[in-house]
Amino acid sequence: ENSRRGGRRAEQLTTSRDTSIMGNTGGGSFGPPVVMGSESIMSKKAHGTSNTPVQSNLRYGCDGKLADRICNFNRRFAEHAGYWESTSFLKETKDVDGEIPFYDSNSGKLLFTAPRGRSYGQFIRESKDHGWPSFRDAEVNWEYVRVLDDGECVSVDGT
Repeated sequence: ENSRRGGRRAEQLTTSRDTSIMGNTGGGSFGPPVVMGSESIMSKKAHGTSNTPVQSNLRYGCDGKLADRICNFNRRFAEHAGYWESTSFLKETKDVDGEIPFYDSNSGKLLFTAPRGRSYGQFIRESKDHGWPSFRDAEVNWEYVRVLDDGECVSVDGT
């Protein structure tokens, strides 16, 4: 998907320590390499929590209307578990030899690169177990990704 997990917030980010940071109930922080962010990242902007809507050319046939709602007008929850499997992602990536880039649906900034430090098969299995693409710490581009105190994982652009 053109964004982190096909136009959804990165709320369900799973770390390499195999613990969900979404399980944090607030006021927490996470050790390196996690980069913490302020709630102000998600403040109201010109287009929901972002300055711009999602791009019109999302990869893997992702639904632009759903992506816009999830990325810009939603703070909790996301698309239904397994949505990513209904896109062309699996078909288009099954023969990829190497890493797959995942971009912010709005800004186009690189947010995740996977699989890194594991096989494609492991990445897909873990993603299916979680219900959406699941990224480890080493697969996160911490230049553009932040984790809020409550464990929500967001882009620096408010998606």
